[in-house]
Amino acid sequence: MQALVGKVAIVTGSGRGIGRAVAVRLASEGASVVVNDLDQAPAQAVVDKIRAGGGSAIACNGNVTAPDFGDRVVAAAIDAFGSLDIIVNNAGYTRDGVIQKQSDAQFQAMLDVHVTAPFRILRAAAEPWRALAKAEAAEGREVIRKVVNISSISGVNGNAGQINYAAAKAAVVGMTKTLAKEWGRLKVCVNCVAFGFIETRLNLPSGHPDTIAEIEGEAIRFGVPDSFRDAVTAQIPLGRAGTPEEAAGPVWFFCSPDSDYVSGQTLLVAGGLGV
Repeated sequence: MQALVGKVAIVTGSGRGIGRAVAVRLASEGASVVVNDLDQAPAQAVVDKIRAGGGSAIACNGNVTAPDFGDRVVAAAIDAFGSLDIIVNNAGYTRDGVIQKQSDAQFQAMLDVHVTAPFRILRAAAEPWRALAKAEAAEGREVIRKVVNISSISGVNGNAGQINYAAAKAAVVGMTKTLAKEWGRLKVCVNCVAFGFIETRLNLPSGHPDTIAEIEGEAIRFGVPDSFRDAVTAQIPLGRAGTPEEAAGPVWFFCSPDSDYVSGQTLLVAGGLGV
């Protein structure tokens, strides 16, 4: 039996990688999904995949850091599907460098995409969710809604060369704990998944053609040297990087009815790295 039939989910950054795997997983469990990506083509490919499997999805594309994006994506979900039950704040990227080589703009970019963007999306959902919770309580019904914020092992333990990313991802943990306290009365469970080394384009070998993206008119290069990949993998007790589908599993748990009494938690998904 599909566990999310009748539920509506927003998954940011879901045209590729972990976000794509999460969107497909939620749709396979019956959720209607709002897919988001910077670029139209990958988002539409995910929408098409979901629809081909009998699911329901739309795309709401664009940069999550745009001041109006939070209001726009929440409205898109409610306008298209009539409700909103799940928000997965997944969109993000890295701009690494040691502190003495980081500009203010480089540092601020990580705060914008990993902290301010989720804040705006959640703020936009606050009033609709308050109204829904009030109406449901008046009817004697309890409807549990879910937020899953995506952090990183860098935000939990720190990581040399990632002071901007680590600071932003640590803030995500604080945001999660705070909203779990604020939104419990609305029957919203707010949790966080902190990933380790997952096989996405952020961690592809340097020079791979999929490691360049244009963000705000600037070409951003991802990827890591093979020597770094080998060194990190050697430290992982399970001996390998995780797949996007394996990363999507714990996110699914926090979206599912199995976690209806779990809130304010950060789950480290890193193959044993960092424990």
